[in-house]
Amino acid sequence: MPVRRLPVRPDLTQLKHQAKDHLKALRLETPDAKLAEAQHALAKEYQAENWPRLVHACELVDAIWRDDIDAVQALVTREARLLHEETLIRKDSNWGPPMSYAANLGRDAIIRMLHGLGATDHRKAIDRAVLQGRVETARMLHELMGRPPVPSDLLSGAAYTLSAAGTSLVFDLGGTLETQNGRVYAPVEVVLQTDSRHPGRKHAILAMYVAHGLSLPETPTMAVHRGRIDLLERHLSLDSGLLTRTFDYDEIFPRSLGCDAPKDAWHGTPLAGATLLHLAIEYDEIEIVHWLLQRGAPVDVRAATDADGFGGHTPLFSTVVSGPNFWGNHGAGISDAPLTRTLLERGADPRIRASLRKPHDSDAGPELVEYRDVTPLEWGARYRDRLLVSEPAMQLIRGGSAPN
Repeated sequence: MPVRRLPVRPDLTQLKHQAKDHLKALRLETPDAKLAEAQHALAKEYQAENWPRLVHACELVDAIWRDDIDAVQALVTREARLLHEETLIRKDSNWGPPMSYAANLGRDAIIRMLHGLGATDHRKAIDRAVLQGRVETARMLHELMGRPPVPSDLLSGAAYTLSAAGTSLVFDLGGTLETQNGRVYAPVEVVLQTDSRHPGRKHAILAMYVAHGLSLPETPTMAVHRGRIDLLERHLSLDSGLLTRTFDYDEIFPRSLGCDAPKDAWHGTPLAGATLLHLAIEYDEIEIVHWLLQRGAPVDVRAATDADGFGGHTPLFSTVVSGPNFWGNHGAGISDAPLTRTLLERGADPRIRASLRKPHDSDAGPELVEYRDVTPLEWGARYRDRLLVSEPAMQLIRGGSAPN
């Protein structure tokens, strides 16, 4: 039986259409099949125990999105077990039960109503509110919980979404970087390796950690992560070869801070063996990119090549395939490929070839894919995960102009 996944906001009308399509398919084998059978089979594919459970969940989610407190109350009253469902829409969803789901969206009146009906997922709900940067919702939940001590691991969700507001709230509520056993906990590895991209928020979170007692490595790569040009100036004054120096993975993502193996950091063009210019492009550090170029970083500086011959790519490759492209394609303001334009205007050579190797997910599991002897344009054209590819960048490289 195939397994389907409901989206965060399922559309009940579409599910009803799917059930009718399912019925047509069933009747090819069993002419007298009933709609109820098709609905039940479809519900099982969505990992729901039956069709009514699927319908109730969809109706409840829709009511929460619409901030319809009366509809939510009626649904939970009619189907009381939904109040405590660990996963409202699917087993692998982290949006949680109804109150936590409402916390994701900042539906404060609904949260108070569910609290009054006996909902108990307050800790999950405050985690989700902090992760989403719903500061006032998180404050309200903390009040409903009786203002308990704030655990340091509440910082993790805010780190994943780079929510500076959520991080600040944890400290405002009395949270510290010290755990109950006296150890220091700051999810720096989450901040550095998350798929989120928002340089200003990233800088702010790391600055808050430092202000609350965390020591970060005094390295050029950490200066890029922190957005600290003043620190880069100091490093450059001590190392005349800094602008062409390459950095291994552990220098970019220090294991001393809890960072994991390369496959666990979310980025586009490989960063192992990268220069500061490659790193700044991947993390959308536009100001640092311009500073590096103004200080003399070669526009076609190459990343290191490993023992198998992979690497050697220039920064232009990183503008074509990178994390910021994912967010830019969704309206984050980089749809005109400014860094590609900057590199080309400074003479970047789009004919340079390199071989790259990148892990991709497949139905059979993680797969290491090799892209041999490709130009930046070929790298983008062949790259499997299209959400990381900048079509405006590729258009610029082809010799056209980026769309407005």
